[in-house]
This record gives sequence, C-alpha cells and structure tokens, in this order.
Amino acid sequence: MKAHLIAIVDDDAAVRRTTARLVEALGYRAAAFESAESFLESDQVSETSCLVADVYMPGINGLELQSHLAAAGHSIPIMFITAYDTKESRQRAMQGGAIAFLIKPFSEELLLETIRAALERDDSGVKND
Repeated sequence: MKAHLIAIVDDDAAVRRTTARLVEALGYRAAAFESAESFLESDQVSETSCLVADVYMPGINGLELQSHLAAAGHSIPIMFITAYDTKESRQRAMQGGAIAFLIKPFSEELLLETIRAALERDDSGVKND
C-alpha cells in the first residue's frame, strides 16, 4: 500500500521544508508547494490525502484554495496554519470544512495529531474526489 501523500502549501520555504521533513519522518510522503497555484497545477491534487496550507499567501490564498478545491469536487481534509489569526479567517476556514486551524508556531505533536486525525477520517470513507 502506498503511503499517504501530505501536501504542504506555504510561501515560507523554511516552513515547507520543516513540515515536509516531519511528515516524511513519520513514513508519509510529502509534496511541498510554494503557492496555491503550483499545487492546483500539479498532478498531485487527486493523490493528496491531507493538505496543510498557509492562510495568507501571495496570489491565491489558503481560503481561496479551499474554495477552488471544493468547487472542483475535491474533498481533501485541509488544515490551515497561520501566523496571523483573525476571527474572520478562522470562521471562514472552519465553515468551509477545514479540520483544523493552527497558529504558528505550533508544536510538532499538534501537527502530527491533526494529520493522523485527518487520515483516519479519510480512511473511514471520505473520498478525495
């Protein structure tokens, strides 16, 4: 069985690199993208088991990415990460179906628990497409 693919979309290279290494250390596959556009244009959208996305990025932001994926019929579990927590962005993310909204800096343990919960939900019958 192929390991789950966790996609990381963040314009901060250090966050992408650190998160990808952590995900891979646990035996998952990681794919890191510097923008929502590069993720949407990739062939990995349909393979993605869980998406970790920054809220605020140049171009298409994380909340817009969530809307694009939903409109295209992709029900990928999404966890948002941000250094700029606002009530509005948190509400919009959660109303859009996000599984978590984590504030940077967050612990590795919290990130991993959230990914595991997303994958358990996905494995229980929620399909990506």
